[in-house]
Amino acid sequence: MIALIQRVSRASVTVGSDITGEIGPGLLVLLGVEKEDDEAKADRLCERVLGYRIFSDEQGKMNLNVQQAGGSVLVVSQFTLAADTGRGMRPSFSRGAAPERAEALYEYFIGRCRAQGITAESGRFAADMQVSLVNDGPVTFWLQV
Repeated sequence: MIALIQRVSRASVTVGSDITGEIGPGLLVLLGVEKEDDEAKADRLCERVLGYRIFSDEQGKMNLNVQQAGGSVLVVSQFTLAADTGRGMRPSFSRGAAPERAEALYEYFIGRCRAQGITAESGRFAADMQVSLVNDGPVTFWLQV
């Protein structure tokens, strides 16, 4: 399971003309699900995402996690993170989980975030989404479990 996380001052996701999720300061989480992923990996990735200390403390050092900083998360499904780009000029998506399994783990991940007491907004699985964000820093990290 893969999360590309970006520290944002604001972010939103739109499907058609409907905003499906919108946050102020926090994390935009682009979430990729691979074939071998399961609930245990989703739990571990959620722990890492929510615990990752990338927000500034009073001294300007990255010492706070999203909860300590009072932020929210916006989780967007991103199957292209599971792409194999090692050869050729076209990505292969053979490492990605089947859509039904990927959606179940995507929803599970969002539920785990909420269970930790964080405000978690989301996109719409498998939809054509427009994601808008202001990357704060810029600060972007790739987490994989």
